[in-house]
Amino acid sequence: MSKNMYIDFHVIQTVPPSCVNRDDTGSPKTAMYGGVMRARVSSQAWKRAMRQMFKELFTSKHIGYRTKKLSELVVNQICTDNEDFTAEGMDKTVKEVLELAGVKAGSDKKDALFFVSARQIKNLADLTVKYYRDPGSKDAKKKTYKSDLEKAVKDEPSVDILLFGRMAASNPSLNYDAAAQVAHTISTHGVSNEYDYFTAVDDCGGEDSAGAGHLGTVEFNSSTMYRYATINIRELAENLTCEELKMAARGFAEAFIRSMPTGKQNTFANRTLPNMVYVAAREDQPVNLAGAFERPITAGNGGYVEASEEALAAYAGRLYEDYGNKPVKAWVIGKDCEKLGEKVNLTELLDRIEQVTETYFDEGK
Repeated sequence: MSKNMYIDFHVIQTVPPSCVNRDDTGSPKTAMYGGVMRARVSSQAWKRAMRQMFKELFTSKHIGYRTKKLSELVVNQICTDNEDFTAEGMDKTVKEVLELAGVKAGSDKKDALFFVSARQIKNLADLTVKYYRDPGSKDAKKKTYKSDLEKAVKDEPSVDILLFGRMAASNPSLNYDAAAQVAHTISTHGVSNEYDYFTAVDDCGGEDSAGAGHLGTVEFNSSTMYRYATINIRELAENLTCEELKMAARGFAEAFIRSMPTGKQNTFANRTLPNMVYVAAREDQPVNLAGAFERPITAGNGGYVEASEEALAAYAGRLYEDYGNKPVKAWVIGKDCEKLGEKVNLTELLDRIEQVTETYFDEGK
């Protein structure tokens, strides 16, 4: 693939009272931007929510596991495929094989989390059985199998490994650069966290019991947020077939638009859908439009949503005029946003994303 292709996602979304993403003290995360305190949701929190939704959108062979228990997964795969093996009998061999492959992700608490695909687990399991049954000496087997084991851990990555990347400090050759980037979400306006004082009654306390069985407070805020993410289609295309590329781009788009981190969701029932989605296919570079909100939006009588949408559209227009970098294709979900791109619904948007990635793949052959 010689030509660049990026797909940028810009979302305006209102969230009612909530604590979507907490810091180490239990407070909703915040950030200073434009000299004003903003509500914030970390990129890690939203990527986790997206990966959870991937389970609905992709088959099991296209999603991976981020875990310290890689050895257990490989052992379980071996025992599933081979009735004559037991977990106790294969545990030592599996750890030996993983160490040979340069992966430290056994059951030890000191081991790092390792991102692995279902197909890589299967490949490792098959090679481990072959290694175990090989009558050669341990030194001879190590020389014979080392490169094959590294290849088993490197080849056939899952879609989420390609999108979000993988770092293996113990063996950098197993690393994958992320083809997608997700920005920290920030509110388009200033916020002040609030406190909800709550009580819980003991149902079995008896008629003579007075007061609450439990008292507490929970910190929360509400905001209209700007969310941004981008996919490097060129980088994805280097590792996927055309059908897989279309599936990956469509799945990423749907998960980014529809997902919501689950922090305190039972308490606040804060799950919403975006008020506006603007998607741009670009051949120059990704462009984050957070600068539209460096000057915080003020609510007035109309709330934050409409003013945020107008600010985003105006900022994008100025940026494109100043730098001459208008996207090659653009689509928008939302009211009165046609000046940014073709107005579509979610299904139509996902279809358009599939079409542009397929065209890009075909032209790059």
